[in-house]
Amino acid sequence: MVSAARHAANELEERVWNVLRGVPDPEIPLVSIVDLGIVRQVAASSEGIEVALTPTYSGCPATDVIRQQVEEALELHGIAARIRMVVSPAWTTEWISAEGRRKLAGSGIAPPRLLAGTGLSVAAANEEGVACPQCRSMRTERVSEFGSTPCKSLYRCLDCLEPFERFKCL
Repeated sequence: MVSAARHAANELEERVWNVLRGVPDPEIPLVSIVDLGIVRQVAASSEGIEVALTPTYSGCPATDVIRQQVEEALELHGIAARIRMVVSPAWTTEWISAEGRRKLAGSGIAPPRLLAGTGLSVAAANEEGVACPQCRSMRTERVSEFGSTPCKSLYRCLDCLEPFERFKCL
């Protein structure tokens, strides 16, 4: 049987997760930081609530903005929390949720493909099979290793000729 204290902690943790689902990624606002897998953990204890965040890469310029957005969103809902940055293990595109992948594709950014039945991203060295988020063609080519942010590459579709970004497999 779950104690009353653990039940209250579980409810608080779920409340925090619900608030964080509404915090957009500052670089891709259509996707939440939960969908991107940036929120690693929410833990309630007798010492309070702690939120662990992992940036998409160690030099991500949006890290401070994300931390501030989390603090502000929680404060708006009357929740005081300690924010902890976690860099190990490093963030991976495998942590992007199915909903996050859908939202990325819908916004014109190709999410990394997952190996069938594994939940693991296709290795970064394997550039085959990058589907165009506009027309779904697999006839695409990488134009530049770097897109608008260091975690994305720039591609072009050879069928519809649209340029698009792709999240790098990290």
